[in-house]
Amino acid sequence: VQLQASGGGLVQPGGSLRLSCKASGMMFSAAAMAWYRQAPGKQRELVANSTSSGTRNYADSVKGRFAISRDNARRLVYLQMNDLSPEDTAVYYCHTYWGRTYWGQGTLVTVSS
Repeated sequence: VQLQASGGGLVQPGGSLRLSCKASGMMFSAAAMAWYRQAPGKQRELVANSTSSGTRNYADSVKGRFAISRDNARRLVYLQMNDLSPEDTAVYYCHTYWGRTYWGQGTLVTVSS
């Protein structure tokens, strides 16, 4: 299993970014996919997940601002992030469990003016 995340960058407060994660080596449509993040000096935390049945869950801190979606045909999972604040600055990781835990390489999101 390989997870390749992309889409991070520098954005001003109030701006938007969309992260993408391309998965391979597994039956994507049958897998739950998630985004985690790790801010400097903090533990990695769950941001959002999408089950194979389409259920979506969000951390309280991002509800109403972030949206996770998936394209099973293209084996992609997205994280649309709106109204970003400096507190969202972190390395964002794509995650799945397929026999064991797999992590993408991380993509840095920096929210700063």
